[in-house]
Amino acid sequence: MAFSDQSLFHYALLAFFLIGPPTFISLRFLQAPYGKHNRPGWGPTISPPLAWFLMESPTLWLTLLLFPFGQHATNSKALILMSPFLIHYFHRTCLYPLSLYLSTTQRNTKSGTGFPVSVALMAFGFNLLNAYLQARWVSHYKENYHSDGRFWWKFFGGLLVFLWGMWINVWSDRVLMGLKRENGGYKVPRGGWFELVSCPNYFGEIVEWLGWSVMTWSWVGFGFFLYTCANLMPRAFANHKWYLDKFGEDYPRARKAVIPFLY
Repeated sequence: MAFSDQSLFHYALLAFFLIGPPTFISLRFLQAPYGKHNRPGWGPTISPPLAWFLMESPTLWLTLLLFPFGQHATNSKALILMSPFLIHYFHRTCLYPLSLYLSTTQRNTKSGTGFPVSVALMAFGFNLLNAYLQARWVSHYKENYHSDGRFWWKFFGGLLVFLWGMWINVWSDRVLMGLKRENGGYKVPRGGWFELVSCPNYFGEIVEWLGWSVMTWSWVGFGFFLYTCANLMPRAFANHKWYLDKFGEDYPRARKAVIPFLY
């Protein structure tokens, strides 16, 4: 029996949900070795800006490659719905790596410690899966664009949440890069959302994909939100512990790791 695209989509969606729990459990005990948690033993490395560009890139080129082949490729609602996803990943794939590069250039240093190729490849694989699911669902498998009377309510409600989260995410990244630019190392970040959590950049991204799940009102959107939590919440907890261990009594004890007042 021929293996159809619909079968591929369903198996990919199943895999999407199955990889979340082991990701969460494994990251509670073993952090990906980049940034604050960089350590040897993970094979060859490349510069962080190049790593971020390459591993995030499928979310742009694969989405743009697949979208025209969907049955809703010319539907204005489908095009509008796909836009926030592409806007986020244009920032993450192009603007964020550029900011990292410029930050290190202004300090007249190398791009920090290397980013393991093995970790970048794993992220690349996930982004292939995610881009395929999001692009195919929006452009092809969502059936009720014309009959969904609540489409605009879900879209604009989710979009407000998405934009709020993206603002938090981008602002936090700029604060962290600014600290490195000024001091050439890690310092206690202060002000704004950093007074509530150690990792507002992760909180912002979690909020973004919660908004996306509302906009799409789909299992693919909800699955991405759950995976984002499974991936970022353990790392945020590890970052929080790293700050406490490094700065001791100088680090604000009232801060949570990633979810204000809760976690």
